[in-house]
Amino acid sequence: METNQETDNPKSIAILGSGAWGTTLAMLAEANGHNVRLWSRQNSQSLQDAIASADIVLSAVSMKGVRPIVQQLSSLVISPQTIFVTATKGLDSSTTCTPSQIWQAAFPSHPVVILAGPNLSKEIQAELPAATVVASKQADAAVVVQAVFNSSRFRVYTNNDPLGVELGGTLKNVMAIAAGACDGLQLGTNAKAALLTRGLAEIIRIGDSWGANTDTFYGLSGLGDLLATCNSALSRNYQVGYKLAQGEKLPAILASLEGTAEGVNTTEVLVQLAEQQGIYVPISYQVYRLLKGEVTPQAAVEALMLRDVKPENNPANN
Repeated sequence: METNQETDNPKSIAILGSGAWGTTLAMLAEANGHNVRLWSRQNSQSLQDAIASADIVLSAVSMKGVRPIVQQLSSLVISPQTIFVTATKGLDSSTTCTPSQIWQAAFPSHPVVILAGPNLSKEIQAELPAATVVASKQADAAVVVQAVFNSSRFRVYTNNDPLGVELGGTLKNVMAIAAGACDGLQLGTNAKAALLTRGLAEIIRIGDSWGANTDTFYGLSGLGDLLATCNSALSRNYQVGYKLAQGEKLPAILASLEGTAEGVNTTEVLVQLAEQQGIYVPISYQVYRLLKGEVTPQAAVEALMLRDVKPENNPANN
């Protein structure tokens, strides 16, 4: 990739996780002239050496890897000025926390920035244009991260609603499974449009209940990520739904994927939380039943279509 912009203030960046997304983010930062160290558990380099003198520590590990890596880092020497960035989308199965909540609890004096948006790694690696969002309660930290990654090919926006940005990127994975199933059943454009529209309403309902800003879900990390993930075979979560609709079994599907379909775990945690808190999540619930093998894709669609009729704009129960 060509150098996008010279920087007078190059940062030292440690990226944890050398999967597709971590590698892509490393490429973007390097193209802007920053010093990047890419680390994974398979590296010969120690984690302490990887984060030594890092201005930014960016986590691109899977959801199940977040808590172990945080525990490892908690015992290491880290500069008090270091900014943590989380690019993981999921919910912790043991605590139901988001990734940023885990990071912030472990490092309360450090700024934590969420990076999320409609970012399919293979398209970015092919130098196709894309945009993303960086969000934090500490605006200065978000601006620093924005400068590191922003370029003529990768436009970066800041946002002051980190919870909404993180939830948008997390919850759309559940809808992507549903969208893949919709396409796998060849239900057509009308059905897909209805599914995504009602899916966005469901995401907003959850976000509102948990204290996020509604407007955030109409932005890049909400609607934008929803459209990208639910319309691309590059999405692992979409692939899960599509292959389930084609009659494949979930264990075989997951074994064949290049990476983790975070929506599978997210669905289970989300439905558990929604039941505890009385949040109406009909699409997520049917995705949950589908993943558990309790219903066929066709039966899940039928259950959604046969719900009681009601006004479209009833925010509490639609």
